[in-house]
Amino acid sequence: MAIFAFTRLQLGLIVFMALTLPRVGILCAAQSAELRPEKTSLNVAIAAHGPLYLPLLLAHEAGYFSKRGVNLSISQLSATASAQALISGQIDIYQGGASTIHANVGGTDLIYIGASVDRSTLALFGQKGLATFEALKGKAVATTSVGAFGEIAMRKTAKERGLEIGKDIKLLYHKGPPDALATFMSGNADGLIVTPPQSEMARTNGYPVIIDYFEQGFRIVGPGTGVARAFMQKYPNTLKIFLMGYLDGVKRSIDDPGYAKKIEAHYTKITDAKLLDESYREGLKVWNKDMTVDAGAVRVVLEHSSNPKARDLDPKRFFDNTLIREVNRDYASKLFPGEVK
Repeated sequence: MAIFAFTRLQLGLIVFMALTLPRVGILCAAQSAELRPEKTSLNVAIAAHGPLYLPLLLAHEAGYFSKRGVNLSISQLSATASAQALISGQIDIYQGGASTIHANVGGTDLIYIGASVDRSTLALFGQKGLATFEALKGKAVATTSVGAFGEIAMRKTAKERGLEIGKDIKLLYHKGPPDALATFMSGNADGLIVTPPQSEMARTNGYPVIIDYFEQGFRIVGPGTGVARAFMQKYPNTLKIFLMGYLDGVKRSIDDPGYAKKIEAHYTKITDAKLLDESYREGLKVWNKDMTVDAGAVRVVLEHSSNPKARDLDPKRFFDNTLIREVNRDYASKLFPGEVK
């Protein structure tokens, strides 16, 4: 009797599998077809090398994009040049800061489709003996490009302290963090506002931290995944594959610190193990597993933009979370169970 019952159970399972597996196979095939890229190559530009961009660089080196049929070409581009490059099609994606928002304010239809980082690791330093923001009045601060998040943070803090950028404090703009650091360390600027690893270099050299923006809880999209809206509409599967590959990079960066630091050393040319450790920890604090763009992190840029009309604009016009929500639902929720929905 037991044998007969067991046999009936087996038969039931066989019938169930026979009916179900074809449907599962069809579903998997449909999902695979859905994620077939419309475009097999992407030109991606980043604002700088360092821990904020490490998951992207690691994913590229580990082949997480190419295994899904999309090959990346990665270059470095200043924030001021990024908008025109996106509009002209010279690049497809700009992994950078507030420049996407500024360009949209200026009339272009550039948007964020994801926020790989929205908590700032910026740090403001002073020359030795200069340790307060008010002490910067009448002085110059080295930062990166016009409109980048260093400028936004400075404008926000100056306004809160009753000061004005351009009138009370002069900003010295540079192509990237290494150039800003060089100006500061040569004594040609009284202050410096940068992200890791350059901020860690300034700390290591004993320069006083005036403001640690991460400790302040300062939120701003930077770097985010900026694209032309028309590009997103034309190549949605390709961009979903990009977002999935990027999240693979986040996962590997968290799970494999040794490999992550090896990649950072390759791109930044930093060989000091202690500095790499500190830089890695800074990145670990802010890498987003859920890259949904938050309206509040966009609003900060609008409120402190040098363009007065930006303050009255709706933050929702500057991003579209459609693709990242689909990726979160179908992929990130499995990659980071319990952390992403």
